[in-house]
Amino acid sequence: MIRVGVIGVGRGRAFVGSAKTVGMELVALCDTWEEKLEAVGKQFNVSTYTDYDKFLEHDMDAVILANYFHQHAPFAIKALEAGKHVMSETTAVITMAEAAALVNKVEKTGKIYMLAENYPYFKYNQEMRRLYQAGEIGEMVYGEGEYLHPDAVETRNKRSAGFNHWRNNLPVTYYNTHALAPIMHITDTMPVMVNALSIPNSPKDEQTALLPNKADTSSVILTRMNNDSVVRTIGYNLRGHGNWYRVHGTRGLMENLRTLDTQMLRVKHEVFELREGEVEEKIYKPDFPFMANVANTTGHGGGDFFTDYYFAEAIRTGVQPYFDVYKAVAMSAVAIQGFKSAHENGAPFEIPDFKNSMS
Repeated sequence: MIRVGVIGVGRGRAFVGSAKTVGMELVALCDTWEEKLEAVGKQFNVSTYTDYDKFLEHDMDAVILANYFHQHAPFAIKALEAGKHVMSETTAVITMAEAAALVNKVEKTGKIYMLAENYPYFKYNQEMRRLYQAGEIGEMVYGEGEYLHPDAVETRNKRSAGFNHWRNNLPVTYYNTHALAPIMHITDTMPVMVNALSIPNSPKDEQTALLPNKADTSSVILTRMNNDSVVRTIGYNLRGHGNWYRVHGTRGLMENLRTLDTQMLRVKHEVFELREGEVEEKIYKPDFPFMANVANTTGHGGGDFFTDYYFAEAIRTGVQPYFDVYKAVAMSAVAIQGFKSAHENGAPFEIPDFKNSMS
């Protein structure tokens, strides 16, 4: 069993659900919320810590970071220095300097680093990857990723009380990985340049007026990928809750449905280029490629299971996972450079090749 410690007893509990199934054992928890920490520690009968440095001294192989959004990089770097493998919730870093530091630390220690980005592992996104890799729609020329998660003002204020909470100060482009990661995973492409615009809060939005939120309501990011395709991503607080992903290829289209059952997948070909055995259009509901009985019981559309699964697999094999440190910081750089672009009214900003620039 891989001995794992989790920081963050709120979101962190989600990783415990499928841990044993993939061969991971929870041995320690860390949080500053002492009352909740004690209760969850008793629930799972594990050691608890309010001091992160003491937590890292515990006998364990890996750390899962489910702490605050803006604190992932420094906690990850400390864990790597302590000889632990790391799986980090999104986002990986919030500055380009953190990106360089994190890449350098992973390269220096040789430990496994994985971004716990779970949206690529929805049923339909995994099926789109399978189809794309088989050449079903050719090469992507344009893609779309949308992550929309509006909430009632009461819910948002309970979750992010006070002017200083990170959610109320989050730059509008930063919550981008749920929109971009599935497209990257389906097509094996990487971002190289961004143009972005922010969408300000409207004075006519009665919900926004009751929030301490200092950020804009949403953003639109155009990302040039390394195969010259363009991907449009949007999020986060626009009305119309849901997740949609679309890939236009050189000989077809794939997307999950926007209406009715959004778990359904649509694959579309033009009549003039149909190949033998293909149909003009098919709409169906795919299942997970493996261990569906387990994945169907976990959160985020089964994605929470697959992040656990691939993290454990990477530790056992010693091979860095798909969402390694380079993909993690590239997605974070889209958020960072995108925010700079929004300040410049959509001016282009490059995404560095961290693999080639770090030493």
